[in-house]
Amino acid sequence: MASAAVRIPDPRHVQMPLQFISGGPQIFVHEGARQALERRFELAFPGPVQLAVTDNRQRMITQTRERGILRVRVHMMFLDAPERVQEALVSYVVSGAREASQVVGAFIEGNSHRIRASVVVRGPLRTKGKAHDLSDILYRVNETYFGGAITDVLITWGRRTRMQTAPRHTIKLGSYSVQERLIRIHPVLDKPWVPRYFLSYVVYHELVHHVVPPVRIGGQSVLHPPEFLKREREFKMYDRAIAWEERYISRLLRG
Repeated sequence: MASAAVRIPDPRHVQMPLQFISGGPQIFVHEGARQALERRFELAFPGPVQLAVTDNRQRMITQTRERGILRVRVHMMFLDAPERVQEALVSYVVSGAREASQVVGAFIEGNSHRIRASVVVRGPLRTKGKAHDLSDILYRVNETYFGGAITDVLITWGRRTRMQTAPRHTIKLGSYSVQERLIRIHPVLDKPWVPRYFLSYVVYHELVHHVVPPVRIGGQSVLHPPEFLKREREFKMYDRAIAWEERYISRLLRG
């Protein structure tokens, strides 16, 4: 994830030669970054400060004050936050400033993809299909477009459905579950005639959902906001992938 704090990848996603104790996700924290943020709190608070960095999935900031000591727990995303955000974080914790709260809230909302999954994926993941290996495609797309920074997103082929008795008019080729941090790819794409670059595009599209969450515009949740559409077109073969889908969508609908 961030250079200042790194989450240990899910072993089902990345095979690591190192052994870690059980007990859920763990993080490595850059102690220099933690001390620098702790120093900001010390300069603003008239007393000792103890700062801890967490990988909490629900509470991004907590604080207690006892016997003149301020104990703060913040999510790992704040360690490499912009200076303006860190200043707002300190102001919010120390004095409860309203404007600072808004800055911090906006930062958390924009970095929701850095919060670990709230639902544990149950059951085995199916990544190797008859024609395509999703784990390899996910790895290549992650390295090419995200610098390998996405370490907690899993992928699997979706369940095969029974033979359609009536013609299908729509098909969802891929989906992303933010609660599970899981991409599901429709098994209809596991065919030799489906080009790898198109599967890569579908996986890339779902990864963009991971880093660009929905936004509220005019009181409605927009799944593909302008930032999403901009990022989506950064796929190197975007036009080619869209053209291929338009040409072969009827064949995909037939399964």
